Amino acid sequence: MKIRTVSFVLMFAAISALGMGNRPKALLAPTPPMGWNSFDSYGVYLHEEAAYANLEAMAVKLKPHGYEFFVIDNGWFGEYALQEGTIFPAEKHAHDIRINEYGHFMPSEVYFPNGLKPIADRAHELGLKFGVHLMRGIPRKAYEQNLPIKGTPYTARDIANTDPKENCKWCSYCYGVDMTKPGAQEWYDGLIQHIADLGVDLIKYDDIVPHPDEVEAVAKAIAKTGKPIVLSLSPGGDVDPNALELFRKGNMLRVTHDVWDEQHYIDECFDAWRKWQGKEQPGFWIDMDMIPFGQLQVMSPPSTNPKKTVMDKGDIALAGKGVQRQCMLTKPQMKTYITMRALAASPLMMGGDLPTLDDFSLLLITDPEMLACNQNGVMGSLMLEKDRLETWKAEKKGVAGTGWIGVFNRSDEKSEFELTPEILGLDSADYTVLGLRGGGEKAFGQTVKLSPHGVLFVKFSAQ
Repeated sequence: MKIRTVSFVLMFAAISALGMGNRPKALLAPTPPMGWNSFDSYGVYLHEEAAYANLEAMAVKLKPHGYEFFVIDNGWFGEYALQEGTIFPAEKHAHDIRINEYGHFMPSEVYFPNGLKPIADRAHELGLKFGVHLMRGIPRKAYEQNLPIKGTPYTARDIANTDPKENCKWCSYCYGVDMTKPGAQEWYDGLIQHIADLGVDLIKYDDIVPHPDEVEAVAKAIAKTGKPIVLSLSPGGDVDPNALELFRKGNMLRVTHDVWDEQHYIDECFDAWRKWQGKEQPGFWIDMDMIPFGQLQVMSPPSTNPKKTVMDKGDIALAGKGVQRQCMLTKPQMKTYITMRALAASPLMMGGDLPTLDDFSLLLITDPEMLACNQNGVMGSLMLEKDRLETWKAEKKGVAGTGWIGVFNRSDEKSEFELTPEILGLDSADYTVLGLRGGGEKAFGQTVKLSPHGVLFVKFSAQ
């Protein structure tokens, strides 16, 4: 009797364990990720003091509204020459990078003398998550030194792809990895485990979108760590839609080039929205790049040119775009920008300097209805295109006849129109329409006036 009881208990435990093993893991990024990324404000030159300042500001200004990822962009492993007596860079790209005995990236002694782990720990203490940027491939420095691939008999020269056509055109830190070679997957396994050990919760992987086989390798490596690490894939621009299933192994897919504070970048985002609408799903989001509000390029010299994007004679051309400046978008353009991000369910990654962030920018990126629309996780559809107006609508999940609408003026001129069900993409007048950002209830038949490149953002519900 005793033996039978023990056998039953063991069998029950085994069945229970099997059931536990078959349970799906918690979905990563069930809604569009929200956070801050250092690139728009600090380029590839974020330094320790500025990192802590932005981290503390994020905890106060953005965390209460749901922003959670604090991400350090490229350059955190770069050993930069500095302008004498300052923290400012004297070169665009680092003349050297810091790596360990296996070629894994290590924090810069110039900009992060105390390492990244204390910053990650502080982020976690504040209830935030920590992310870093990585360049695709294996450091050329590791290739030159022929460093070993950890845990294998292979070396960097066994797996590196040195073909110029297969390597990054704008950053020369790395060679690509030939995924057909023995040791290639093990390289990514070792690197990603090293990054995970730093306390990383998100990896923005750059130059990897044109190489879906390396996307798959990184996704496998992340899975092997056992950590819930969000994977953001870059750059955008030329993205192969035929590789979508491999891209879905990540959580964010950039579909635009770097986006800055000029109208033509907003236009590019509208084009990308058309192309990629409907491709989002919980855990995988179409990414239109960062939000360039507030102070930008703070590690660059300010310009005396009134247009502010032109480098002065003698200025060092640094990573990013232009010079130190306040976001140059008009208030209507800024409203269009953030409304587009809301209706497109694009990840919300703030790019401007947080300690100096102006009140208007903060109000826009923390607007409750904008955030509700974005976190609804439905990429809105184009309902109407007429007279340089575009109407985009996103239905609220699980609630029929409810959602958000944006009517965008895509013109350089003011626009005036009568508010009708047709212009809002609605099938009848049997809806209540609430103008957001203090707009009050809207009545059909009233006249709406929009500034150049402005937007009408409303919430609708069936009566």
